[in-house]
Amino acid sequence: MCIACINKNLTTAMRPEQSLARRRLLKTVGLVSASALMGLGSQSYAKGAPPKPDNVLTPDQALERMMAGNARYANADSLSIDVKGTRGALSRGQNPYACVLSCADSRVSPELCFDEARGDLFVARVAGNFVNTDILASLEYAVAVLKSPLILVLGHTSCGAIDAAIKAYTQNATYPGHIQSLTTALAPAVREASKTVNAEGLVSATTAANVQINVEKLKESNPILSERVSKGQLKIVGGIYDLSTGRVKFL
Repeated sequence: MCIACINKNLTTAMRPEQSLARRRLLKTVGLVSASALMGLGSQSYAKGAPPKPDNVLTPDQALERMMAGNARYANADSLSIDVKGTRGALSRGQNPYACVLSCADSRVSPELCFDEARGDLFVARVAGNFVNTDILASLEYAVAVLKSPLILVLGHTSCGAIDAAIKAYTQNATYPGHIQSLTTALAPAVREASKTVNAEGLVSATTAANVQINVEKLKESNPILSERVSKGQLKIVGGIYDLSTGRVKFL
């Protein structure tokens, strides 16, 4: 039974001692819920070392590692990946050092562009790299349970979702199926970018605005993300991947 249901069933007239018992019950349910969430993580690996000890980093160290990995990738100097050597450890759990909210574009592959292997990045992808309920829940899981210290919202140049959102906003273009919902979600970025640039620079400005809007949305997300940001346990940043160079410009 959820907390809301318990609360509803106990809202009938109560004597003081009943009210006290109700508060104790709700407190117990809350503790059980928190324990259940953390229990998801306890199943990921044994009490010993995490699957990838090198992934236990501070937020700043995690960001430095991403920047270094992208530099290697852009310079065509990527490291070799030991798939077989990490398979056993990763079968017992995961401890990714960073999360990436990326566009679903097939030309953007976070593991490749940051020169990382399996188990290093927790990647959530949706066309237009914006936050919705499912994306937020996924990132909360990575932060609260898997202890990831960094979230990167990653946009990219020549984004089809951004272009569609601009046409929907400026030309009233419509799209079949559920594609229109993407343009609606990206409309705030188009609106913000339109305040400062003309049509020629609208795609790049909207791409940057969309990244920044979603970075702030994640920073302000209660209760999990905002609390960890305020404590310095989590850093949330934005970046734009350049399709022509492979380099990520951090905002």
